[in-house]
Amino acid sequence: MGSYAIKEMFLTLQGEGLQAGMRAVFLRFAGCNLWSGREQDRARADCSFCDTDFVGTDGDGGGRFADAASVAERAWALWSAGLDGEGGQPLIVITGGEPMLQLDAALVAALKAQGFRVAIETNGTLPVVDGLDWICVSPKAGTKIVQRSGDELKLVWPQPGVDVGLLESWDFRHLLVQPMDGVHALETRAAAIDFVLRNPRWRLSIQTHKVAGLR
Repeated sequence: MGSYAIKEMFLTLQGEGLQAGMRAVFLRFAGCNLWSGREQDRARADCSFCDTDFVGTDGDGGGRFADAASVAERAWALWSAGLDGEGGQPLIVITGGEPMLQLDAALVAALKAQGFRVAIETNGTLPVVDGLDWICVSPKAGTKIVQRSGDELKLVWPQPGVDVGLLESWDFRHLLVQPMDGVHALETRAAAIDFVLRNPRWRLSIQTHKVAGLR
């Protein structure tokens, strides 16, 4: 790929899933294949409940990067800033929008050359690139999921039309259910808790970064 359009890239703590609480560089690619990001298109989107701004390259640390090496160098600069000491392998979490519209083997290799463990959060409608260390798929009802294996399957709940039994047949190490954010957050949290009580193969995932006041 000639260049990469990145909405934002910053140092934070991972807020969701099995790796919640870990220090990480967060890289959010611009663009998605399930929604344009424009409010006038939300009602017709395949993911109408998205709570993320992935439009453009104007976020903190965002921009258009000419090549994989420049992205990896920026990520390493973010990771290495402010450290009191060494310890633990550097972690980068790549998300979007939909990261597989841009993430390629060259960028994975460049990040690994800097020592990063590379994680992805994807909607699963595109196959992931080889070489990733952690794969989190968050399926959306009504879409065709082709990435049916990985580390985490994170189901935002409730989503009418989701076949839970089908999801459970896929090859994921961990099954997570996460309350849908928004004006009905109290109701969706109760629904997610009820879901786990009725489906013990699953565990509850909370967006801890919002509780802690992180991005």
